[in-house]
Amino acid sequence: MAGSTRSDALEWRPKAGEIPTSPGVYRFRDARGRVLYVGKAINLRQRLSNYFQPMRNLHQRTRAMVLTAAGVEWTVVGSDREALDLEYAWIKEYAPPFNVKFRDDKTYPYLVVTLADEAPRVMVTRNRRIPGARYFGPYPKIWAVRDTIDLMVRAFPIRTCSDSSYKRAMATGRPCFPGQIGRCGGPCSGRVSIGEHRRIVDDFVAFMAHPDRGVVTLLQREMKSAAAAFEYERAAIIRDRLQALENVLERSAVVLSEDASDTDVFGIEHDELAAAVQQFMVRGGRITGTRSWVVDTEIDVTVGELVEAVVQTAYENDEPPREIVVPKLPDDAAALEAWLGDRRSKGSVALRAAQRGDKAAILQTATMNAKQALALYKMRRTGDYVARTQALTDIQEALGLDEAPLRIECYDVSHLGGTNIVASMVVFEDGLPIKNAYRKFAIREYADDLESLSQVLRRRLTRLSEDEAEPTADDPAPRKRFAYRPGLILVDGGEPQVNAAAAVLDELGIDDIPVAGIAKRLEEIWLPGDSFPVILPRNSEALFLIQRIRDEAHRFAITFQRQKRRNDIGSVLSEVPGLGPARVKVLLAHFGSVARLRAASVDEIAEVRGVGPSLAAAIVGRLSGDSEGQ
Repeated sequence: MAGSTRSDALEWRPKAGEIPTSPGVYRFRDARGRVLYVGKAINLRQRLSNYFQPMRNLHQRTRAMVLTAAGVEWTVVGSDREALDLEYAWIKEYAPPFNVKFRDDKTYPYLVVTLADEAPRVMVTRNRRIPGARYFGPYPKIWAVRDTIDLMVRAFPIRTCSDSSYKRAMATGRPCFPGQIGRCGGPCSGRVSIGEHRRIVDDFVAFMAHPDRGVVTLLQREMKSAAAAFEYERAAIIRDRLQALENVLERSAVVLSEDASDTDVFGIEHDELAAAVQQFMVRGGRITGTRSWVVDTEIDVTVGELVEAVVQTAYENDEPPREIVVPKLPDDAAALEAWLGDRRSKGSVALRAAQRGDKAAILQTATMNAKQALALYKMRRTGDYVARTQALTDIQEALGLDEAPLRIECYDVSHLGGTNIVASMVVFEDGLPIKNAYRKFAIREYADDLESLSQVLRRRLTRLSEDEAEPTADDPAPRKRFAYRPGLILVDGGEPQVNAAAAVLDELGIDDIPVAGIAKRLEEIWLPGDSFPVILPRNSEALFLIQRIRDEAHRFAITFQRQKRRNDIGSVLSEVPGLGPARVKVLLAHFGSVARLRAASVDEIAEVRGVGPSLAAAIVGRLSGDSEGQ
């Protein structure tokens, strides 16, 4: 069953009663019939109603998609699983611009064993369509595959030569070059038969699939047996294979128990514009392969929806393992497990969200790698000269500035429950941070965010007026605090923060410095006095630069705020008789945070080196009094 509705106006939206409550897949199209977005739903009516809220409630990318669309159509299916299959097929067919995009379109190298050949060969390839082949990987770099093969053929001497070399050797009776130097145990060398070579290949594949020490134990027994039978040459060959296997196992660190022999772990780090994915392949308890890529998120998606898109892409051409660990399960995890199970040659697939234990630790490591990858991706994108130039030009056009803002100052306010209020100012010139121009501000009296921001801007911009004052006899050469006037002032926040900043500029009579704000969640750019924000293209260089400047201001403010909190607790503790700076440092290192120190009992504090019961009681008493004062 299928239904659709179209209109040339925004009122093309269907009536609620027209939309079924069944599971299904929907497509938004523009006026030319192009598919803009494909989604699925357990309840089509409930899901589609989310797109037809008041425009101000929608994420700006969702709003852009709905405003671009001229119609929506849906197809009812019988189950969540059918919806998943149809959504996947349509995304592949139409490549909708508002669906999640995978920017990393490069192919990864694999280690492959050509099992369909008479004498199977191990090699490096990016071709995923070799009939009857067994693949291992992917690997992040091609040298990592070659390095693995170099180690493995020492333990399992299987064929590495090309098909043409093998055929020539078999026809002439002269071994190929790897066979001549003892690096290949293929039949062309005359050292093994095709049947014996096949058994070595099977051992190779078994070890690559589950690299455990059981193989080592078997070879040790075989070596001792050969030595006992006075077959010393054969024993020496097995000894060399053992040493090669030990090298392989040492280079592959154990991260999980061997019962978790077939697990993939996905770490995901994301923000409003993009997400980075880090995939760890764990076989036999060891990480045997990694893969990473970057995802562009065109509309507001949940972590569960992002996980679903990532997993579908990861196993589009690869067979999934028995277990997949992700940060969060999607709503239709059971349907996704069934979809993955169909892609396994044997057995089912379990999708899990690790909360504790070894798997959670690996997930944390993968997430940390993803976080670094996302930061590097953004840094490289904003660090490119052409991209920076384009970003500044786009900002000029989007905000209606007279010229590109070569110097941008961004301000952010940070506090903890209204205490230790601080603010930061970061400076970017030509799209790059100028860290020696950063400034920190302490707000000594309690103020809300708007008042704090106004105080900081007033203090900063007053210096601008002082810089431009004419020299006097008392001060013939005043020290310059501004390198030059900023071309744009950014504030972290939306309409209220921007209007507060504009009020300060009006108060100081400054009318030639534009001001704008960037709202955190929706990444909207607000200008003073405007009722609606400026929406920059999702993947524009301008938005990436503005976001990076805002994030840097936030990082700098948070760092200063934490430092101020540490200094505060240090000054409080310094009032305790007998407690010097060295012991304060030991206390904070022992408990790890001020909150844990405040929550600690007298007995717990007394256990710290150099702190006895009496001093511990004095510390608790002082901290209790300090808490009551706050």
